[in-house]
Amino acid sequence: MGLLSKVLGSKHAKSNETGTDDAKLNDREPKATTSSYSENEEEVADNKAIEFDEIATTADDSSDTDSLKTLTGGPPNPFLDPNFATYYRDVYERTKYECRARFDPYFKWSQKEEDKLRRKLDLRVTFLACFMFVALQVDRSNLGQAVSDNMLDDLNMTTGNYNTGNTIFYLCFLSAELPSQLVSKRLGADVWIPIQMMAWSIVALAQVGLKEKHGFYACRALLGFLEGGFIPDLVLWLSYFYTGAELSVRLSFFWTTLSLTQIFTSLLAFGILHMRGINGLPGWAWLFLIEGLFTFCIGVCAWFLMVPSAVQTKKRWNPKGWFTEHEEKIIVNKVLRDDPTKGDMNNRQGITIKMLYTAIKDYHLWPVYIIGIFAYIPTGVLKAYLTLVLRSMGFSRFDVNLLTIPYNVLHLFLLLGITKFSEVVNERSFVCLFQPFYTLPLIGVLRWWKGSMVEKWPTWVIATLILGNPYIHAICVSWCSRNSRSIKTRTVSASLYNMFVQAGSIIASNIYKPDDKPLYHQGNTVLFGLAAAMFPILLLTKGFYVYINRRREKKWQAMTEAEREDYIKNTTDEGSFRLDFRFAT
Repeated sequence: MGLLSKVLGSKHAKSNETGTDDAKLNDREPKATTSSYSENEEEVADNKAIEFDEIATTADDSSDTDSLKTLTGGPPNPFLDPNFATYYRDVYERTKYECRARFDPYFKWSQKEEDKLRRKLDLRVTFLACFMFVALQVDRSNLGQAVSDNMLDDLNMTTGNYNTGNTIFYLCFLSAELPSQLVSKRLGADVWIPIQMMAWSIVALAQVGLKEKHGFYACRALLGFLEGGFIPDLVLWLSYFYTGAELSVRLSFFWTTLSLTQIFTSLLAFGILHMRGINGLPGWAWLFLIEGLFTFCIGVCAWFLMVPSAVQTKKRWNPKGWFTEHEEKIIVNKVLRDDPTKGDMNNRQGITIKMLYTAIKDYHLWPVYIIGIFAYIPTGVLKAYLTLVLRSMGFSRFDVNLLTIPYNVLHLFLLLGITKFSEVVNERSFVCLFQPFYTLPLIGVLRWWKGSMVEKWPTWVIATLILGNPYIHAICVSWCSRNSRSIKTRTVSASLYNMFVQAGSIIASNIYKPDDKPLYHQGNTVLFGLAAAMFPILLLTKGFYVYINRRREKKWQAMTEAEREDYIKNTTDEGSFRLDFRFAT
């Protein structure tokens, strides 16, 4: 008795507020003991009960956490306390967690095995996620390329109509986030995501027949409804395979795909837009047709390639599955030791109204949501209007698409760099400050330099530098996931965060107004103010989490070991409200 409280106490005294140290918690030795695995769950439970008794005898004879290190051959993990392990085994059985048969508190593996398996996961899981994200980005971003081909004139639309269409899209995208996530949690991400992709690609294809603004509005609304929820669905699916520390870097790969897709589609648009007049279709119609077919094919591939979880990879066309039994145990136990609550729901269990309400009222995540509103507005405005602004300054419709490539290359490197740096230094709030430090002076030049929006090449350079900014989205999504503490909250919080991001996109769609062009002085003044607002927002977020962590740590240290044991086993506090949970800052 008392071992668990010592383990938790030692973790909290370090940097338990983040997932980086938790990832290091599981450096393994090669497996020292053998334990037979049986597909029969009752047999597994009996075997584990014997192991618990054996380990409990050893643990009760131990006087400090060093004994735990001896048992595992490395730093301790939360499940080395047999009572804690038994408690969570009961939770996993009660929720019918799909990976519960592979759960083994005392399973050991080498760091070499883990590194090799991580590379395999990156190929099987992360690469597939990035491949699917291409489909979203192609159909979501090709509107900017289409308007460079005189789409607005062809449809008798103004930039005001263009803003309205974007607003409709983001409103529908935002409103679909939670419903889509709830459907995904019930059906499974591996079922719902491919359906989403094929559905929105059909709407994207329908844009070929656009004749006027009302059809444009209808297509934007349908695309928003069908694409909403895709990103949080995919992030939740990734979290089944990776620890918190691993997830941040994988999400940076995920959003790197955004830049690569933009580069690819810009080159593609350069060629497709030259097809204007073939079969009587404008170039932008050919763009929607070809790219819509492309994303539909990706959706079909996703239907056959996605799997429900690490232990459910066998299919009729792949009877051997992705992983061996040993690899499955590494994945499952690595993830659970990093966050035991990842097994408190199964991947076909829906969210109830009560769970939804509990997740929404978790005010601990609100600071990250607020960051999501403001952080991306300046770049969102410029990104939506870049091709229109460049056309107005004299660039051809073909050149403007090629001129979007450099900022995507810069964006790619800065995104990977800032996300990796955040994990290395184990910090989020202060690292995110790099973004406003970078963008604020550039937006100032865009607003107050007399040649802005007049001299085309200098304006393009400034816009390219702004759009290539250190993108903090991957950091914030992972931050939100870490601070959610449970699958119930994580499922909803991913959608809520993205809803706030889309709310920011709605604001961004209405900052550059027709009566403010061509210099957009008023709009750029607003962008400058929003970029400056990120400084107090990020600093207050840091202070908020540090204050809560210190207050909880003070209460935790004031408790006796018996009180800690009693709290861990009997508290009614859930998720991020637990006294033994520390927030990533």
